[in-house]
Amino acid sequence: MHIHVFVKFPLTVQATSGIQVLQLFEAQTGLPRSYAVIVGVAVYFVIIFLNLAGVGQLLSNIAGFVVPCYYSLLALETTTTSDDTALLTYWVVFAFLNVIEFWSRAILYWIPFYFLFKTIFLLYIGVPAFGGAQLVYVNLIKPFSRAYIVKNKSLSKTVDEVAEGVSSAVEL
Repeated sequence: MHIHVFVKFPLTVQATSGIQVLQLFEAQTGLPRSYAVIVGVAVYFVIIFLNLAGVGQLLSNIAGFVVPCYYSLLALETTTTSDDTALLTYWVVFAFLNVIEFWSRAILYWIPFYFLFKTIFLLYIGVPAFGGAQLVYVNLIKPFSRAYIVKNKSLSKTVDEVAEGVSSAVEL
């Protein structure tokens, strides 16, 4: 049994036709623009893999922000809500991951190639066609959310009161 997955990526021939660097590459080498994109992606991942001067963390966060941001901007222009829900789910998972990462940074420092794995994971959950964010949300965050936030009305009330206090203090 074979399962085929078709993913629509934004870097099609038409999408790259207006990028000057890729046009210059194609004109000077006679090679397709896609080769330059592939080499650029490979170099990007090698830099993350090596994590020289801590730049792996920055590049990992850029990948986790730029790709979903692109899809979010596209989703804002559509009239359907399914893509909005998928991307909102991504941003919840992304925020959850960042909070966990912040509190466990000392431990994560010792995991080899952590930022490479994180980048691959962020791309998996960030591209809506993969459905990774939905999977993570349903299996990890939703049970936690239901147990501690949705069912706990006093917590919601406390958060609302604190937010109201902060906004009224800002207005003074």
